[in-house]
Amino acid sequence: MTAVDTGQPPVATPTSWTARLRDRISHIVPPGQALPDRQPAYMSSWIYVFGVLTLAALFVVIATGALLALGGVTWWHVSSLGRFVNSLHLWSVELFFAFMVVHLWGMFWMAAWRGNRALTWMTGVVAFLGSIGTAFTGYLSQANFASQWISTQAKDGLNSVGIGAFFNVLNPAQMLLWHVMLLPLVLGVIVVLHVVLVRRHGIVPPVDAHEETAS
Repeated sequence: MTAVDTGQPPVATPTSWTARLRDRISHIVPPGQALPDRQPAYMSSWIYVFGVLTLAALFVVIATGALLALGGVTWWHVSSLGRFVNSLHLWSVELFFAFMVVHLWGMFWMAAWRGNRALTWMTGVVAFLGSIGTAFTGYLSQANFASQWISTQAKDGLNSVGIGAFFNVLNPAQMLLWHVMLLPLVLGVIVVLHVVLVRRHGIVPPVDAHEETAS
């Protein structure tokens, strides 16, 4: 086969790291899938809303948690503003878990791992488990008698499985750092990966539905 001379200079293959990263991103999320303006007709169901509600609650959790961290480790006990922000943080966590459990069970009964979505399902489950650990360390960071009681009740169980030396629930400083730094960072990475996988493979359809795009 003879190459056709178009009279244009050949396009050089980009070699910079920015170009390679851009090409890699375009392969991860197909064009038009990152922020689509058209969705399948079967998405007009409430079961698909709970994933977005979970993300919205997570944003409130992060925002209120950052505000609590600005004032120190005890200010929300002695300040009316601190108590208000702490209440927002608590109830956003409660809503986060409520929405996430509904989303998790809804996707389970819809067999959301279909259509090469197994990794999407697994990252969602891991995010749920990581959220439990993050919430647990949050209860241990309350700096009150409730957190002391929770830590003393939990220490024997954690010591029995051999992780008490690394995850010392009786050390409030360690638990606070786990809660505000390490676990949120890990959880954030998993959530971002989960959302990227959803955008890459699309929303899972109902078992008896066809993947047709609504107009």
